Amino acid sequence: MLCGMMRKKKKTGTPVYINVYDLMPVNRYTYWFGLGFYHSGVQVYGVEYAFGGSDSSRPGIVKLEPRHFQGLHVRKSILIGRTEMNEKECQEFIKKIAKEYPGNSYNIIYRNCNHFANDTCRRLTKKSIPGWVNRLARLNFLYSCLLPDGWNEIPPRPAVAATRNIK
Repeated sequence: MLCGMMRKKKKTGTPVYINVYDLMPVNRYTYWFGLGFYHSGVQVYGVEYAFGGSDSSRPGIVKLEPRHFQGLHVRKSILIGRTEMNEKECQEFIKKIAKEYPGNSYNIIYRNCNHFANDTCRRLTKKSIPGWVNRLARLNFLYSCLLPDGWNEIPPRPAVAATRNIK
């Protein structure tokens, strides 16, 4: 009787996913301890957006086919929430946020792809990405004095030709 009275909440909006990729083979083992080296991108309306470094002040956001980042293994695709933005509004939002992420602002500890994914998800859904995705960067923030000089300023390898910069 009670089961029939409880109504399921109707899901509205468009799903927003975070696609998490393994950057290192050691993630097979460290994942179970809540650690790992990960790349992430935000997927909405059938497109994935990710942030990477460059020497340019142009936006460092790239547009990708979902779950296909430089041949990396997809660890997980996680539904973060739903956005009420329509597709055009979402594209305009991505263009706007891309201006906040120039390629030359990338920093592996303080401003990486996972920071972009979290910022974007929070603005689209009001929800954060899981903490384990960027945990090593947060831990390195506490111990960055132990890293070799300049290590945290090395930009990632350039994106493959299949990616397109957002303009």
